[in-house]
Amino acid sequence: MTQNNIQNQFQYLIAIKPLGLLYGSFGSFLSPENLVGRSSQKFPPDATTLSGVYAAHYGEGSEELKNLQLAGSFWAKEDDLQNWYFPTPFNCLVKRDRIQHLLVWHEEEEKWRPPTGSKIPEDEKFNQNSWISLDTWQELSQFKGKLPELKVITKDPWETLPQLHPQLRKGERRAVFDQETQRGKLFLENSIQLEPDVNLIYLSSIELPNGWYRFGGEGHFVEISSHKLKSETLNLLNASLGRSFALISSGVWGTNRFSYREPMVLNSDSHSEPEKVWDVQACMTKRPKVFRYRLGKKKKTDETDTKSHSPRLLSRGRYAVPAGSVYVVKEPLNAWQQWDLNWFPQEGYSFKRWGCGLALPLNCVE
Repeated sequence: MTQNNIQNQFQYLIAIKPLGLLYGSFGSFLSPENLVGRSSQKFPPDATTLSGVYAAHYGEGSEELKNLQLAGSFWAKEDDLQNWYFPTPFNCLVKRDRIQHLLVWHEEEEKWRPPTGSKIPEDEKFNQNSWISLDTWQELSQFKGKLPELKVITKDPWETLPQLHPQLRKGERRAVFDQETQRGKLFLENSIQLEPDVNLIYLSSIELPNGWYRFGGEGHFVEISSHKLKSETLNLLNASLGRSFALISSGVWGTNRFSYREPMVLNSDSHSEPEKVWDVQACMTKRPKVFRYRLGKKKKTDETDTKSHSPRLLSRGRYAVPAGSVYVVKEPLNAWQQWDLNWFPQEGYSFKRWGCGLALPLNCVE
């Protein structure tokens, strides 16, 4: 491991149980012109949200915060927290809560297809999104030959509930009207309700004391508990990836201006194109997802507008390769925790701090 790598390894499983509803805003849909928060599009919250809880508890500039390493988000049943769920790899074809078929990379033909001896009906349709448990992954990653009976979950363990948030006039049931902006103060929030026996799960290098915390920008209360990761999970996280692997969290790579599907490293010459880190032979992925927005400059209605309360514009966001993406590379790779920090973008902190592109080994080359 190089000196640039975060030295602390994942040691703890952080379980978050909502005390009511949760909310995770989707930045690109929030503006004065469109006051509808589509939280279902940005749920579960990224590890950056949990990072804010650590910052509030330990304090900015603390030694604990400097060495923090997080990853997520995942979820688990409350009675089996160590067997957490994450997106099923895209080369798994799911139907009726089962992995019915598996696509492997055939090097000679240079294409994805079923293993030799298997066939997929042309008119068969499959689920687009599903969740696989850690225990099931262990079986899948060791797959050789005939595909075993592997169960997954095809329904999200939460539902969206619309919540109206008006700012009312004193003593009246009418929304406040802002004369300056000529707009009423009304906001429709799509809140999230988890199933009663479900917890959000994150991985962390540092323990967070058990207790109640405010979680996310809306300040909803949650109950947080820390648990030592079991040895089997630690072994899996530290196992070499080999030549094929799948992402279990979104991967953000590239420069501060451009996002790529794989790690890129800038040369000393700032005008030259960034160089590829991996020699990718195959990649199975889907549309990129938006990752972590920051507030930009204030919006001015005219050149003389200098009011401090002017609404802000959203600055440039990042595009992430979605969790579930499968890679086949020419040369074997070490475990994700040994990847160099230079492979990740840096905006204040390295994006590796938030577990971007966390990967696990997956045998899918024939």
